[in-house]
Parts: sequence; C-alpha cells; structure tokens
Amino acid sequence: MLTLEDRARGCLVGAAVGDALGGAVEGWTTEQIAERHGGPVQGIVAPFYENWRTARPIAPYHKGDGHVTDDTLMTHALVRVYDRVRDHLDAYAVADHLVPELMGNPVWIPEFEAEALPLQRIFLAEKWIVARLHYGHVDPREAGVGNIVNCGAAMYMAPVGIVNAGNPRRAYAEAIDVAGAHQSSYGREAAGVFAAAVASAFTPRATVRTVVEDCLVLAKDGTRTAIEAVCETAEKYSDWEDALPALRAAVEPFDTVGPEYRKPSLGARRPSRLHAIEELPVALGLLLIGDGDYRKTVLGSVNYGRDCDSIATMSGALVGALHGNAAIPAEWSREVATASRLNLETPAATLAQVAREVFLRDVERRKAHEAAFGAIAGAR
Repeated sequence: MLTLEDRARGCLVGAAVGDALGGAVEGWTTEQIAERHGGPVQGIVAPFYENWRTARPIAPYHKGDGHVTDDTLMTHALVRVYDRVRDHLDAYAVADHLVPELMGNPVWIPEFEAEALPLQRIFLAEKWIVARLHYGHVDPREAGVGNIVNCGAAMYMAPVGIVNAGNPRRAYAEAIDVAGAHQSSYGREAAGVFAAAVASAFTPRATVRTVVEDCLVLAKDGTRTAIEAVCETAEKYSDWEDALPALRAAVEPFDTVGPEYRKPSLGARRPSRLHAIEELPVALGLLLIGDGDYRKTVLGSVNYGRDCDSIATMSGALVGALHGNAAIPAEWSREVATASRLNLETPAATLAQVAREVFLRDVERRKAHEAAFGAIAGAR
C-alpha cells in the first residue's frame, strides 16, 4: 500500500512536472501547438519562440525547457506556510504568512533564470493578494472579492488536499476559507473542489471515478454543472487526441473567457453562479480519459492548450496522489528538477510530516469535542 509520503511526493512532483510541460505551450490552441511542434507535444519542449526574451506575448519569460511556472511557485510558497504554521490554515494565515512569503523571501524563478521575489513573477490576479492584504488592509476573508475570477487560487491548492488527506469535505472547507483571501465566486469554488479532489485521491481504494464522484458531492452551482458536462463527455473517449475538441465544446458554455484565450470576452472572469473556470473540469475529464496513466493524462492536458499549464498541474497532481511518485516518468521529473533548479521532493516530505502532526491535533480536538458534547447532551 502506498504511504502518505509517497502519495504526497507523487502529488507535488506530478503537479510540478505537469506545470513545466504545459508552460511551454500555455495560451495556444491545440492546432497551433501541433503546427509548432510537428504534432502533439510528447514531453518537455523548447519555448514556443526561440527569441523568447523579446517575442510577444511570451517576453520576458523563459517558458519551456523544463521550467515550472507560477503554479509551482505558489504551491511551494503555500507548503512553506504550512511548514511554519503546522496546523490548518485560513484566510488570516494568507495575510500573516503567505503575503510576507511572496514579498520578502527571494527564490529561484526558472522563467527569469534568476533569483527574485515571488511577487515579481506571479500574475496580476495573484499580486492582488498583496495589494489587498498588505496595502489595503482588507478583511482577509473578503479580500478575494473584486479580483478577476480565474484559476489562480485553485492552481496551488494541492497542499490543502494533502494536509487533509482522505477527508475531501474538510479539504474543501479549508480551501474555501484560504481562497477567500484571493478569489470569489467560481474561482474560490474551484479551489475548494480541487483540494477536495486531492484529498479524495489519497484514499486507499480511490480511483479516477471516485475522485470525480467526491467532487460532484461537494461542488456547487456552475462548477458542479461544468464538471458533470465535461466528465459525461469524457466517458465516451479512451484517447485524448480524439477527445480534445469535444471537451472544449462541453466546457465552453460555462467558460467566460471565450474562444480566443489571449483575447478574453467582455464578460470574462466576472462573478457568476452559472459559470466555472475551464481548467478544473477539463483536468477531471482528462483524468478520466487517462484512467490513472500519468503520460496520457498530462499530455492530454498539455495539448488541450489554452491555460494548459494549470490544467496539467491539476491533473498531474491527481494522478500522482492516486498512484504515487512511481507513476511519474522519472526522466521528466529529473529534467524539470534540474532545469528549474528545484528539489521537487523536499516540499512533499515536509508537507507529509505536517499532515501527520495536524491529524494528531485533529484527533485530540475531536476527543475534546466528544467529551464536551457528552457532558452537554448526557447519555441516551
């Protein structure tokens, strides 16, 4: 049986490798990806443009060549917060610990090929956290309101699922609280559902289908409907190359960005109870099609295009949590770790130890509650 440590390693390494593979072709369509690479991407590839330092819209980021993106930088930052707090997190922990981490702890930024503050790399939707909490002094539980609604919070919620391994409902609740400092509406909802999916994948007899079922139990509004629609479509396919157009068609009614990813529609990324982010439903659909195979799942995610680094981050994390680190091609993880100058396994070992400590605290808290409730309610 896989250990907590092995599943945690598989989850975070799987997420980082998916991120690095997807980062090289982020923002492009399936057709543009195939044209650039002479067919579907089959592994780690070079940047879309050779002159990536100046080519728009890539500049100045060195995407590709095994470099992770802000998805992994944010995930590892959240791991460091858990390492410091060593307990469940909430929106106040984002203000007290994640914001200082982003503003004051220089790390190696692979896309910059330099050491810098994470704040200097993360996207504007993530810079929002710092603007609202550090400069605006907004209540952390409400700071996400007003931000563009996107996958920014969901993309780094895997650590919440690991700390709540085997308890999707608790993972969902914690991620909803944490993400309140960053996102609102269906962006916040996706963060909760993704964390729940990770926690579900840690269950000993979990399968790709039980993970999706647990997501559907917890998901609300458009997020739930989008997952249903995409996964119903995914069940008709066993090959991701055939499925990609159908998956896009299934999620399109719920996606506000529109047909051109780099030219969002006027109604893009606004709060709604009817819509969903694109990335999570598609990641779950490709998880079903890949049926637990890392290569198939992640390559499908990468070649889907659009925000494919985040799609591959999520689907890669779920396969790794289901099947452990052995499921991830070693040549990919080695190359990503080397190219990105990151130890991909240490954050997982740290988080697994934190999860064990938090579980013991939860047991003690539960015992205290049982004793208090017994005294209140009496014997029946």
